This record gives sequence, C-alpha cells and structure tokens, in this order.
Amino acid sequence: MGKIIALANQKGGVGKTTTAINLAASLAVLEYKILVVDADPQANATSGYGFDLREIEASIYECIVDGIDPKDALLKTEIEGLDILPSHIDLVGAEIEMLNRPNRENVLKDVLYKIRDQYDFIFIDCSPSLGLITVNSLTAADSVIIPVQCEYFALEGLGKLLNTIKIIQSRLNKTLEIEGFLLTMYDSRLRLSNQVVEEVQRHFQDMVFDTLITRNIKLSEAPSYGKAVVEYDASSKGAVSYLNLARELLQKNNMTKIDNQDKVIK
Repeated sequence: MGKIIALANQKGGVGKTTTAINLAASLAVLEYKILVVDADPQANATSGYGFDLREIEASIYECIVDGIDPKDALLKTEIEGLDILPSHIDLVGAEIEMLNRPNRENVLKDVLYKIRDQYDFIFIDCSPSLGLITVNSLTAADSVIIPVQCEYFALEGLGKLLNTIKIIQSRLNKTLEIEGFLLTMYDSRLRLSNQVVEEVQRHFQDMVFDTLITRNIKLSEAPSYGKAVVEYDASSKGAVSYLNLARELLQKNNMTKIDNQDKVIK
C-alpha cells in the first residue's frame, strides 16, 4: 500500500510544487512507482510535467465533485513509473460544492484509497491555503512534508499550519505525522540562508531533512520545458539535491539501505 505524503504550507512560493514535481521524478528514476496529485487550482504541477491544461478532459475536480473513478483521470508522464492526477481551474469551486456534503473532509481520502495500492508513494501538492481542499489532503495523508524557504520570515505562519495539523490529528486523522521540514532556496553564500537553516534546525531538530534544496537556475528553467530537473539536466545542483532528498526519504521509511559513502555528494 503506497504511502501518501502531502506537501503543505499556506505560504506561497516556498517550493511545494517544485518539490512535488522533482521529488516524485527522482523516486521514479530510482524505479519506484509514483503518483503526483495536483490539489492546487493553479495546476502548476500538471503543466510542470508538460501537459496542456486546455486538453485535460478529467481532473481531480471531477473525481471529488462528480465521483468519477480516479483511474479515468490519471495521466502518464514521460518518466517511466510516474503518473499524475491533474488539476484544473475548476477546483477553485470545489470547496463551495463540498460544503453541504456529509463527511466532506474525507472526500479526497476516498478517491485516493481506490488507487493507492498501485503506487509506492503518492504526493499531494497542496494549494497555498488552509482551506477545505488542503484539509482533505491532510486527512488523506499518512504524513506531511513542510517546505520552508531559506529567506526572511521563513517561520512566519508555520505556527498556524502546525496548529491546523494538530487539529486534524485530533479530529480527522490520528495517524498523520510530520515527515519532515524541508529547507528550500538555500544559498550557502548568503548569511541569511545559513541563519534560517540554523534557526529551523534549532526549533525542529531531528524533524528537519538533512538535504538542503539549493537555489539553482535549472530548477527554475525545467518547468518551462515541461520537464522535471532530473530530465532537463541530471547533473545540475537542483537534480542532485532532489536525488539526495529521494534517497533520504527512502532511508527514513526503511525502503532501502544506502551507506553514507554511496550518497550523492551535495
């Protein structure tokens, strides 16, 4: 049964979608079966894999609102073993349509449980909000990765997110865990970046991933070509960072055994 991991932070621009696209692609390259669920109406994860949003016939919106089988909405990416459940701008209206539904916080969970056996990991790319779709994502998830950018105000708003996670743990999903805090947009040359790393590590200690996602132009360029960075430039710092993260995630979940000397050098 595949592990469902949500990528959540109500702040925008922290690297949620970049991480969903590239962590999933890195794990697929390592020969794991992966699904990305695009739960953001902006649909950046969908377009980031090269899909034309105007040609999407069925999306997560139809699965949630109309009850179609998610298997009928899945799209295969160019990377072997990597599928996506696409999004659409219509998802903006899904929260309103779900308001009067019984058990409305579990709709996405019911959708994903129909297909989770087909994958090793399912990543949910959440929107930058703490609305009903994000609550659905956290209710469906086994754990959550929280990207934190290495910039000023990095910890701003994290308290609200952590409080939301606690509420969901107590009322909707008792087994939800924090997979880890992921530091993104790191630049070793900047004192501020290093200060943020130290502060986050001091606050959250072992809950912080060892891997740092460095600032890298290839990471920014790859989505415009509809590719993950490991496809676009496998030797770039961005690709190496996400391959390291993939291996760290596998080790954390006891899915592989990699000696320290076998890790890709950061």
